[in-house]
Amino acid sequence: MPAASAPEPSRRDELLAIAAGLFAERGFKNTTVRDIADAAGILSGSLYHHFDSKESMVDELLDTFQTELWKKYDAIEASDSTPKAKLEAVVRASFEAIGEHHSEVAIFQSDALYLATFERFGYLIERNRKFRTLWTGLLEQGVASGELKADLDVALVYRFLRDTVWVAVRWYRPGGTLTPADVADQYLTILLEGISQ
Repeated sequence: MPAASAPEPSRRDELLAIAAGLFAERGFKNTTVRDIADAAGILSGSLYHHFDSKESMVDELLDTFQTELWKKYDAIEASDSTPKAKLEAVVRASFEAIGEHHSEVAIFQSDALYLATFERFGYLIERNRKFRTLWTGLLEQGVASGELKADLDVALVYRFLRDTVWVAVRWYRPGGTLTPADVADQYLTILLEGISQ
């Protein structure tokens, strides 16, 4: 029997993908509804049959991507793995997100601070706090368990991890020679073992 093929994306999904690419490339503020409609080959008014605003489009993109990522994070945190193994798993899940949701991650990196000034995007601030709590908590647990160095500056290592992982969206391109798993392997080796002989 032939394998079942993936369902065809709806027109709405296609429009979201076009918007995601434009928001990631140009920035949310610099992308107009007309830009999205032109790229989709439709009139601007036709876009409003699917979305009431570009804010609704970016809201759906960011919320969907983050909800999916947090399901993975929550499962990792609830697992019986050691703190160090959980930390490795969240780094891997983050790189998978960059591979699977490249545009959404790029939008978040570039526009989250601006978007968070609007009430409808208040969840971005809350999820950022939750993210910091998860990552610093795993680092603290790793120190307490003896898996990580006792003199670790948790706040500093958290900032290093956060920035090195998520800023990778600026140079990493899905479909290249390196998979998200390859990049995660290298990052984790550098983080946990260093680069000295």
